[in-house]
Amino acid sequence: MGPDMAETGTASAARALRRRLAEGARRLRNHGWAVVQTSAAAGLAYFVAAFLLGNDQPFFAPIAAVISLGLTIGQRGRRAFETSIGVALGLVVADLLVLAIGTGPIQITAVVALAMAAALMIGERTLLVNQAAISAILVIVLQSPEGSFSPDRLINALVGGGVALAINYLFPVDPERVVRRSARPILEELAALLEEIARALESGDRERAERALLKAREIDDRVRGFEEALAAGYETARLSPTRRRALKHLELYAGARTRIDLAVINTRVLARGAANALRRGDGVPAGLPEAVRELARSVRALAGYLEGSAEPEEARRHALRAARGATAILRERHDLAASVLVGQVRSEAVDILRSTGMDQASALAALEEAAGRASEVG
Repeated sequence: MGPDMAETGTASAARALRRRLAEGARRLRNHGWAVVQTSAAAGLAYFVAAFLLGNDQPFFAPIAAVISLGLTIGQRGRRAFETSIGVALGLVVADLLVLAIGTGPIQITAVVALAMAAALMIGERTLLVNQAAISAILVIVLQSPEGSFSPDRLINALVGGGVALAINYLFPVDPERVVRRSARPILEELAALLEEIARALESGDRERAERALLKAREIDDRVRGFEEALAAGYETARLSPTRRRALKHLELYAGARTRIDLAVINTRVLARGAANALRRGDGVPAGLPEAVRELARSVRALAGYLEGSAEPEEARRHALRAARGATAILRERHDLAASVLVGQVRSEAVDILRSTGMDQASALAALEEAAGRASEVG
């Protein structure tokens, strides 16, 4: 291996390390408050069970608190309730069976099956069923065959769930910040991706277009995370009096959620169409790269609007410019390749218009007006 190749490999490794560190720092920022909440809930649950209630082995209390909160901020109220119910079922079933048949591998098999069956009679949510099984296993492993039924474990589990609910209620995460931090990377990546597609079309670089297509497929995971963050934000804002004022702002994101998902899909289709066109050697219409860049500008303006730092008009203006520029291409080109690319630009423009609060009829009317102006200019 020559020195140039070694240097290139070192630089690549350094860039990968920086990306990993940056991603780790981002995750820590996003989940830092959840870590504080969960650790505080575990310690407080143990304190209440051990020192206030006097239980000798209060391990179920911090376990229930951690499971109820964890790093997932969504549906915590339901998680705490299901944890408490699941623990209660597992403990009761296990305690009674241990008294009847003792402990051992066969007993664990029977106890887990019965605890899960009892949980399924109540509901089929995974957390409820799994928590019942785990609690039963802990009882079998920790309790001697000569032991008697004790309500302490059940009380400890209820203490853990109750402390988790109290912590989440009194010191909730900021739902607006959670949703904003989840939505911003999607829109930034989407805008950067559109600019990359525009550069690939402008330069005729097929490999660049194919790399853009690969990047487009990676945004889907972020979209799912955004939807989870939005659901969690709504729950937090509804349940916490100190965060209820955030509901109005969250409505902007809720209104844009489906359209952002569709914009991601349309961008992926646009990237595929660009890669296919360049692979076949089709001529790229002169105005198409700029129309795609206008979409990128519109997406960035949309991020500002959703965060409350910009008016919707800027995002709408760039989206309509993109649609107008793409429509003008059809005056000179009527082949299938050009029509597909123009259609994707127009579809994404509509998605962005809808994300700013316009209804379907108003968005289409604005698009047709912009298309009409493009024809008049021609």
